[in-house]
Amino acid sequence: MTQVLDNISTIASNYDAIVLDQWGVLHDGSKAYTGAVDCLVGLAINGIPLAVLSNSGKRSALNAARIAGMGFAPSLFTAVMTSGEALWRDTETRFITERRFFPIERSPGDAKNWAEGLDIKFEDTVKAAQAILLMGLPDGNDAAQWQDILDQAFEARLPIYCSNPDRSSPRSAGRLVTSPGALAHAYRKRGGKVVFYGKPHRPIFDGLKSQLKAERLLMVGDSLEHDIAGGHAAGWDTLLIRSGLYAADFDQGSHDAVLARLVAEKNYETPTYSIERLK
Repeated sequence: MTQVLDNISTIASNYDAIVLDQWGVLHDGSKAYTGAVDCLVGLAINGIPLAVLSNSGKRSALNAARIAGMGFAPSLFTAVMTSGEALWRDTETRFITERRFFPIERSPGDAKNWAEGLDIKFEDTVKAAQAILLMGLPDGNDAAQWQDILDQAFEARLPIYCSNPDRSSPRSAGRLVTSPGALAHAYRKRGGKVVFYGKPHRPIFDGLKSQLKAERLLMVGDSLEHDIAGGHAAGWDTLLIRSGLYAADFDQGSHDAVLARLVAEKNYETPTYSIERLK
């Protein structure tokens, strides 16, 4: 049974570190959520180590700068780890052998910035590439707009390296936008090869745990599919933020009924705790 919290401080001392998602937890992509900065400052004052674990296709340093710009002081976090950072490291060590990629990115230049320091090349056509780098989608795009690219990749038997497994992501005013995971899952369902980096996949959880040198960990996120499932698989407790991805669902009914329905829809793990927002 999920324990409903009014304040995260009531359980914080049970953990060696608290790990937080970004979008839907700390901010909406434009600004910090009300009370989020104060909440983390309070936890830090009480000696609770904090870290960020994000399904962002960009590298860790860029994400650290992004959240700092929203008012979260860099000193609050022991670590900031992203799926894009994990993919960069595997590309740098040549664990990923392909060197020619067709990039799918949120904004022009994102892939070029991500690839700084790597001996890889971005191609203008799928035909010239050895693999697809799927790191972001422009806001407002949907999967159908990329169907021709995916068709070409499938015909050429190209693998997709997806550094953001999220299918959708919260934005301001309660909007949800399509995220790279939607394309990647459709490609895999069709029979294409997809290599995912990030939550809910175990390596990124284990890597951060080793970096934090912590045993009792709490994953705070707004996605049952990524934050909660991944945290539980790694042996962590989990806290679901209700005002993020599922805000509209929780507005429609009682907490227990809505959560039970969401969990049952795809046989997700039940979160250890839930809270409306960080406070």
